[in-house]
Amino acid sequence: MRLDKYLSQVTDYSRSEGKRLIRSGRVRVAGHVVIDPRENVDNNAVIVVNGQQLRSASPRYFMLHKPDGYISATKDRQHLTALELFDEDNVDQLHIAGRLDIDTTGLLLVSDDGQWCHRVTSPKSDCKKTYRVEAVDPITPEAIKNIEQGIHLSQEKKPTLPADLDLLDEHTARLTITEGKYHQVKRMFAAVGNKVECLHRERIGNIVLDDDLAPGEYRSLTAAEIASI
Repeated sequence: MRLDKYLSQVTDYSRSEGKRLIRSGRVRVAGHVVIDPRENVDNNAVIVVNGQQLRSASPRYFMLHKPDGYISATKDRQHLTALELFDEDNVDQLHIAGRLDIDTTGLLLVSDDGQWCHRVTSPKSDCKKTYRVEAVDPITPEAIKNIEQGIHLSQEKKPTLPADLDLLDEHTARLTITEGKYHQVKRMFAAVGNKVECLHRERIGNIVLDDDLAPGEYRSLTAAEIASI
C-alpha cells in the first residue's frame, strides 16, 4: 500500500500528517529515507518514524477479558466502552466480534479484520458460544429440557436452536448456544421462569478465555486461534 496510507493505519497520524512527516525526511523504509508519500510498501515493511519502528500493518486479533460495567461499543457518551481498555494505536479501527451486555463478563474477540469478525458472528459459521450462568432460582430439569430442545422467545418467530446445558450446581450451569440473539441467554432463562444473576462467556468456537487474563486485560490471539474461526 502507499506509505502515507500505511502510516495512517498503524499510527494515530492522519493521512495529511503522515504526508508531511514523509516529505520532511523523518520516515525511513528498510533503512532508507523516503520522501514520496506515494511510495509502495508491503504490510511487513520495516518502517521507522522519528527513530521509532512501527508495527506491521497486518490485521490485528485480540481476546479481551471484559469486566462488568463496560459496553461492547467503539464510543459511548454515557458508559465506558470495552475498546477503552486497549492500549493500541488506531483503536477506532477495531471491531468487536460478538457483543456482551454491560453486566456480562468474559471473552470478547476484537479485530480490525472485518471478514474474520463476520465469520465469528455469522450463523452459517456454526461458531458456538459457551457461557457460565448463575441463576436466581434453582434450575429445574424441565427448564433444562426446554432450553436444550429450543424455546420460543417473545417477539421471535422461531424457537431458539437446540442448546447444551450442563448443570454445575442447582443455581449454576454451563450453556452452549450457536446463535447470538439480543440478550438471548437472559431471555431464555426468563422464558422458563428464572432470572440470570451473573453471566460470563468462557468460549467462542475453539477459542477459550485465557485464565491468565484478569478482568480488563487482553492479549493477541495465536495463529492457531485465528485460524480456528
